Parts: sequence; structure tokens; C-alpha cells
Amino acid sequence: MSDLPRRPVTVKRYFSTILCHLAQMRTDASHKIFICTRRPMSDAYAGLGKGLEALIPRKISAEKIGVSKKILGPQERIDYVDPVTVTSNPHQPRKHFEHDAIEDLVNSIREHGILQPLIVSKTDSDYQLISGERRLRAAIIMGLKEVPVIIREASEQEKLALALIENIQRENLNPIERAWGYARLIQEFNLTQEEAAKKVGQPRASLTNSLRLLKLPEEMQKAVIDGLISEGHAKVLLGITDQKELMHLFRKIIHEELSVRTAEHHARPHRKASYRKAPRDPNITELEDQLRSALGTKVEIVRNGEQGTITIRCYSEEEFRALIEKLTRK
Repeated sequence: MSDLPRRPVTVKRYFSTILCHLAQMRTDASHKIFICTRRPMSDAYAGLGKGLEALIPRKISAEKIGVSKKILGPQERIDYVDPVTVTSNPHQPRKHFEHDAIEDLVNSIREHGILQPLIVSKTDSDYQLISGERRLRAAIIMGLKEVPVIIREASEQEKLALALIENIQRENLNPIERAWGYARLIQEFNLTQEEAAKKVGQPRASLTNSLRLLKLPEEMQKAVIDGLISEGHAKVLLGITDQKELMHLFRKIIHEELSVRTAEHHARPHRKASYRKAPRDPNITELEDQLRSALGTKVEIVRNGEQGTITIRCYSEEEFRALIEKLTRK
């Protein structure tokens, strides 16, 4: 693989080099390239944005609590309030909190204290949480009489954005919660997928793939939430259009505890024999990874004797056009 360029000048040139490398693996080999598209996402996921700063513009200054630096607005300070006076954020995208994780946080707070303030907004009588749900729950369990907070003015939409961004950045959400959070952000802010991705600091392709999980039947979404199947399994199931086959494979994944790779194999029964005959070529896998990184979407390379195919997945019209632009850019 050392003959591949480390820093290709263009995607087009890089793509050509990959094809040449494939050809060298077997002489006189013929290759086909397929760009697979699907119907555009629903109009429910349409709109545009400029990042979190566009939601809550603020000149940033920092202040310390314990050993951790905290971000404050110019008119903000750290206060202390009774945790029982803080109500949960109704826009909290996270619905499931693991008991063990809360217990670990309780133990950490006992030893080090709360290093990061909760962010709250003032209500008529008490406070409403914007971010810091786990810290609030741990403080109440411990019976603490006060917790550090930053009191911030925020609209309902801003509260949703802040809660979603905090959870995504900390990887606290399961795949379905994350997808619902994206969908709400897009719908309530009237954003495009591109803008929503910028707001939460995620690649647009990742956000698009996440939203696709919401097309699964509710039973399968719940299985992802409960950890019965992984996000990888869910993506395999999304590729099956026949409902009977879909349910059959779903049950099989759970009952037989199939790996994602094995589930992919069962989703492509016509390739069953070749799948078992030989292990996957690590060179092909590496090439797929490099193309996936260069193009920003899933790429699959399949060798069949002296022939082969390269399949590039596109999940929306927007993604298809962006891919064509990359491949034809000079």
C-alpha cells in the first residue's frame, strides 16, 4: 500500500490511483463503479444554520471551579442553588440514564465535588435545567443542599440546542435518541441537514445516516435503545425493503446474537457461498477505508475473479450532487 499518495492533490486523482492499484492486484482485471442513490430525505428535514454562536452569540470569558475552566458570558457568574429547586429540561433529548453511570458520578462528586456548573434558566418561581441532567440527578441522590449553576437566559429552541449539543459532544445519547434530537433540531429551527450538522459539530453524512434510523419500525428502534441490536445492525436492516424478510432478519439477529458482518451476509443471500469461501482481503478493506475517508460516505469494493465493482453509497440527492462534484473537481 506504500505506493498510494499520502496527500492526493484531488479526489479525482486519488480515485484514479486506487483503481490503478486494484488493477495491479490481478492483471487484465475489469472494474465497474456504481454510485448508489436513494430517494431524498423527507421535506421534514429541510432548512440552514451558522453554529451555536448564531443561536446564543456571546463574548467568551473563563472562570475556574476546582480544576476545571468554565465558560461564562460577560454578565454571567457562578451561583449556588438548592438542586431540588431545579426542574428537568423538557427538551432533554436523552431519555434513558444508566443507573451504574449515575452511581459512578455520585462517587466522583463525593471525591472531587461538582467541577462543572449546571446551566439553568430562571423561571417565575424556581429554575429550569438547560444542561447537566446527570449532575443534577446525582446531587439529589446525594442530598446536596447546593450545586454550582450558571443562570442563563435562553429561548425554548436554544434550550433544545444546548441540551442536544452537550449530549452529542459527550456521546451520552444512544443512536435513536441522537437521531430524534437531530430531527427536532432540524424541524424546530427549520434547518437543512448541512446547517444542523454544523451546529452540533458533526459531519453531514453522519447526521444523514443517523436520521435514517428513524425509518425503522418502532419495535426495531426500541431494540436499539435497549441495546438488543447495535447501530450497525440497524443500518443493515435499513437496506431491506421486504417487510417479511426485514422482520425475519431482525429476529434472527437477536435470537442468534449475529454480528454486524454476519447480518450483512444474511441480508445478501446470493453472496452466501463466496462469503464463506475466503476471508476478506485486508488490502481491499484498507482501500475501502481510504475511499470512505476521501469521499465522506460508505464505499464497498467487491472482487469476483478478474472482475470487480466499487459501490459508493449516497443517501440523498444533495449527497449525490456533492459526490459528483468531488469526483469531477480538477
